[in-house]
Amino acid sequence: MTNPSAQPAQHRISVVIPVYQGSRTLPGVLSEIDVLTKGFTTPGGADGLVAEVLLVFDHGPDGSDATIRELAERYEYVRPVWLSRNFGQHAATLAGMASSGGDWIVTLDEDGQHDPAEMMGLLDAAVENRATVVYGAPSNPAPHGFLRNLASKGSKKVIEMVLGGTDTSSYQSYRLVLGEVGRSVAAYAGAGVYLDVALGWVAGDVALAPVTLREEGGRRSGYSFRRLLSHFWRMVLTSGTRGLRLVAGLGMFLAAVGVVIAVYLAVTRILGADVPSGWTSMMMVTLVTSGAVLFSLGIVAEYVGVAVNMAMGKPLYLIVGDPENGPLGRKVPRR
Repeated sequence: MTNPSAQPAQHRISVVIPVYQGSRTLPGVLSEIDVLTKGFTTPGGADGLVAEVLLVFDHGPDGSDATIRELAERYEYVRPVWLSRNFGQHAATLAGMASSGGDWIVTLDEDGQHDPAEMMGLLDAAVENRATVVYGAPSNPAPHGFLRNLASKGSKKVIEMVLGGTDTSSYQSYRLVLGEVGRSVAAYAGAGVYLDVALGWVAGDVALAPVTLREEGGRRSGYSFRRLLSHFWRMVLTSGTRGLRLVAGLGMFLAAVGVVIAVYLAVTRILGADVPSGWTSMMMVTLVTSGAVLFSLGIVAEYVGVAVNMAMGKPLYLIVGDPENGPLGRKVPRR
């Protein structure tokens, strides 16, 4: 008698796409994914199938909700996920993960930058390395411009060097996650959490698979400088408590500098040298120390703010029904 467990099983994949400005690009992305819903065999010999595509509407400004409804009517495997308001890309991705049911979860962007066919390489890397998380490692520069690419690499390197811990340089929005791990992370992640940091808390082995980044469909990026800075700061705050240790270290450093300056002035006075008096040195020390104190308090306050949001029960996201099918969609007839 054949043992069913010995037979190679098909890997069922849930694709999660957070949607903010996808009215122009989503139809093209879905047409590429459609081929994978018929079943495929990876170069490594694994059998896979895209079982569902979850489009998470994050209340963008371009009418993407209408596009999502049209795609749901066209493709039976498309499942819309409606959020009550704009929560941001990471929260929308987690909402899609929580709503998924596949063996694996693939997350990709709405703008066509990621080639859906390359998820086969991600799956091969997961099976070969027995990895619960696989990130797409770009083999070419991201199509964002030199300055933004440089800022992205630089910020990740700063976090890796200063705060330590996970290799943040591997973080990418094109990722494959073991289904049960992704759904568990979506269940416990708190408000303001950085998705990849949360995955790092529980994921086993992490692997990389090469991918090629494409142009963003002629669409302007939805990330302003302010949002990118907020993105970076959230990664800092959720990477651990080493930021608080840096505050203590900064205080000790400034205290040591103050002692050195005091000893220098005392020895100079004892030796009979003329120590110039004036506002220059005093103002310099005052500005440095007061600025360091305010900077340190700001970091502590940010950590406290994150803890307060979690303690107050602020939700990371809230899934609702399609507004068009509820009270908000009822049109008042004109008289």
